Amino acid sequence: MTTATESSRGQGGIWKQSRSFDPAVRLLFLNQLTINLGFYMLMPYLAAHLADGLGMAAWSVGLVLGARNLSQQGMFLVGGALADRLGFKPLIVAGCALRTVGFGALAFAQSLPMLIAASLATGLAGALFNPAVRAYLAAEAGERRVEAFALFNTYYQAGILLGPLVGVALTGVSFRLTCVVAAVLFAGLTAVQLRHLPVRHRAGAAQEPDPADGVARGQFRTVLTNRVFWLFSLAMTGSYVLSFQVYLALPLAVDGTAATTALFVVSALVALAGQLRITAWCKARLSRERCLVLGLALMGAAFLVPAATGRALAGLLLCAAVLAVANAVLYPYEMDTVVALSEGRWVATHYGLYNTVCGIGITLGNLGTGALLDVTGWSATPWLVLCAVGLGCAVAMAALARGGRLAVRRTADARSPGATA
Repeated sequence: MTTATESSRGQGGIWKQSRSFDPAVRLLFLNQLTINLGFYMLMPYLAAHLADGLGMAAWSVGLVLGARNLSQQGMFLVGGALADRLGFKPLIVAGCALRTVGFGALAFAQSLPMLIAASLATGLAGALFNPAVRAYLAAEAGERRVEAFALFNTYYQAGILLGPLVGVALTGVSFRLTCVVAAVLFAGLTAVQLRHLPVRHRAGAAQEPDPADGVARGQFRTVLTNRVFWLFSLAMTGSYVLSFQVYLALPLAVDGTAATTALFVVSALVALAGQLRITAWCKARLSRERCLVLGLALMGAAFLVPAATGRALAGLLLCAAVLAVANAVLYPYEMDTVVALSEGRWVATHYGLYNTVCGIGITLGNLGTGALLDVTGWSATPWLVLCAVGLGCAVAMAALARGGRLAVRRTADARSPGATA
């Protein structure tokens, strides 16, 4: 439950609510908007550039795209650990600078080795700044973490909505222009953060690992032996598998580019229009644990629509909208729970491991979904299986909550140790 003042914060506009945070938090919002704008103006059109523009075979296109995903997912834990050891700002700046190089290289790369190197750099960049940004935001927002992450998701979705629109206009001129503009955006973001983002000490500075272990071994032991965090991560992995169906099952079910674009537009608009209102409603009425259970259950229920309506566009759009609502319910409390379960220790490392676990889950889930679609076609079966995944994760989360495992110490709601200027 929240106070009347806290609840009223959720009723303000995006700009008004953003201004209620410190400049560092506002810069992190701008950071994520720009990151997604630059990324999504380029990446949706990379496959077509490789296949049509450079005449590459399908296997080599898959190799280039897969290299980026492997680099990012595989290095999240390392990026988070480095952020806790070296500080949040250096990793954020380094990640943005590296993505500048990666996108710039994509503009001029012609050979497969150079394209793979550029793709690896782009993925590694995400692994460096993603955990650091979230840990920095959690530390800086303090007890307003849920509100901050709700706003963060709003800017995140705005970038996803605007990026492809800008990208399609630039790519109409040339893909090289798109890459150059994206690289310039990241170069500008790097410069702004170097100048204006305050330095924060490493989040794990207050830890006291066993001297026999050493700092690094103590850091990883703390994270890797956090059993409740592992259970939470596994339960939440299903939400990522389900939300990713906006990129897999739903586009495959519709006919034409316009219908596919409509899916993404509906998802982004629901998040932009509803995130703050949904978060305010949840804060006023539900506990964090109930929000997590509700969000997972809604994700599962979303697939009952196409199970009943088949490939009808209206049903698929409604499914995408319900998934967006469910994500709006989940995201702020999901990010908040990662911090809470870390108890303020090695927060970025926890975010890195969480991203890695969910990334592996997405890969396995996509393989399973694709295989199911191949076997069953567009019957109700694949949609019902996806529904069962969401409801199963909701039951698992409810079991964690009933066991009191998510009721961590109040100290976890404070700022991370060593996160002051």
